Amino acid sequence: MSVVHQIDAGELDVGYLDLGPRDGTAVLLLHGWPYDVHSFDASSAILADRGYRVVVPFLRGYGSTAFRSAQSPRNGQQAALATDALALLDALEIPTAVVGGFDWGARTADVLAAIWPERCRGLVAVSGYLIGSPAANRAPLPPAAEAGWWYQFYFATDRGEAGYEQYRRDFARFIWNTASPQWRFDEAAFDRSAAAFDNPDHVAIVIHNYRWRLGLAAGQPEFDELERRLAGGPPIDIPTITMEGDANGAPHPPAEAYRAKFTGRYEHRLVAGGVGHNLPQEAPEEFALAVLDVDSWAG
Repeated sequence: MSVVHQIDAGELDVGYLDLGPRDGTAVLLLHGWPYDVHSFDASSAILADRGYRVVVPFLRGYGSTAFRSAQSPRNGQQAALATDALALLDALEIPTAVVGGFDWGARTADVLAAIWPERCRGLVAVSGYLIGSPAANRAPLPPAAEAGWWYQFYFATDRGEAGYEQYRRDFARFIWNTASPQWRFDEAAFDRSAAAFDNPDHVAIVIHNYRWRLGLAAGQPEFDELERRLAGGPPIDIPTITMEGDANGAPHPPAEAYRAKFTGRYEHRLVAGGVGHNLPQEAPEEFALAVLDVDSWAG
């Protein structure tokens, strides 16, 4: 594994990988749940070899990322994760970066691109536009769609919180298998990522994230104005490529549902070959190519 660096950024002491030349065009890559920085190992190497500086942080609640204060709320709402990413760019003195990610990381990258476009050269978002709000999430879905979110409802209960605490690795393995049913990952790959879930704040962050989405847990008041803006579904006008695997077993919107949200140069790419939810790890060449392409569009 590459060296994990640490830096104080906002509320956090962030653990992150930093590959490639420090004077290269910056790329910020953001992982999702239940995954970690290793989702980008191969794509980061490709980009670093092409002269890019690739920064891959552990999100709050993962790996070596830690809260600087014991009093900080263990908050997993989308605004908190986005301001973490912005604080990291500031701490590293990176004025602009191509931002990319999947799952929670795609949502965070979407927020950066929508609210702080001046900090983003381009966007690569697996599963597209994922910005949401508790109000929007109160709308019921058809039963088959609700079934895909079973863990969200499980996490809303005390039993679910206790279950995730006790079985977090079993839980992650189950999600990996169901979200990427054709991905044949090996035990070494799983173990590398599963170590990130031993973070002492991991369970609290995951539980809060899903409860906040359903309006069952409050966010931090300082994020209320940002969340109000995000609830309006702000458009994204920077160069963007959205991506989807042809075998994504996790709940995800169809590409046509979010096409209108992207008002700049845009392309959607469906990656074939049994690619699931963890697209950067399952199809690293295609993910890295998307980063290269949006950067070229930015000029």
